[in-house]
Amino acid sequence: MEKKKIKDGFKDDNGKWHFFTVPNILTIFRILLIPLFVYLFIKDYDIEAFAILVLSGVTDVVDGFIARHYNMVSAVGKALDPIADKLTQVAMLSCLMTKFVSMWVPFLLMIFKEFFSGISALVAIKYTGEVHGADWHGKLTTFSLYTMMALHIIWPTIPSVLSNVLVGCCVGLMIISLFLYNVKNITMAKDGKKKEENSK
Repeated sequence: MEKKKIKDGFKDDNGKWHFFTVPNILTIFRILLIPLFVYLFIKDYDIEAFAILVLSGVTDVVDGFIARHYNMVSAVGKALDPIADKLTQVAMLSCLMTKFVSMWVPFLLMIFKEFFSGISALVAIKYTGEVHGADWHGKLTTFSLYTMMALHIIWPTIPSVLSNVLVGCCVGLMIISLFLYNVKNITMAKDGKKKEENSK
């Protein structure tokens, strides 16, 4: 049986609606896990909060695998997946900031990064009409951030030196990713604008 590729996140080649695909449902599930994590963290259920973080990460990997291998990659999924990631990261960093002052650095950098990357991405979408998924450096940054947060959750007495090293590595990767994403988006926007002008 031929697989029908979902083109725009809502319909396949036969015009069938597919907003609630398995990857999109898993992404929504990750968003719903956020309040549970915050509650468990506030109540000092560190192991349980860590388990929710792991579940969120596994769900992220699974929905990406399903989307790629079963032709369920969609514009909606590409847009919704990073939103779930960022909401989860912001919630977790906000919680960790109550115990680790250094968490303010990746938190503020993330807000700055997402603001400027978001603007450049919107400009790129305007001129290309395409929504692109995460690049390797974005995935590496996400992995390092989750690893750093997970260690701080299950090891609340982590030595300050090790804590600062882990935070510093995440911040460095975030800066690199910010630069590469903006270079990519600006280049795409320029190329798209040239094509648009040449087609007139």
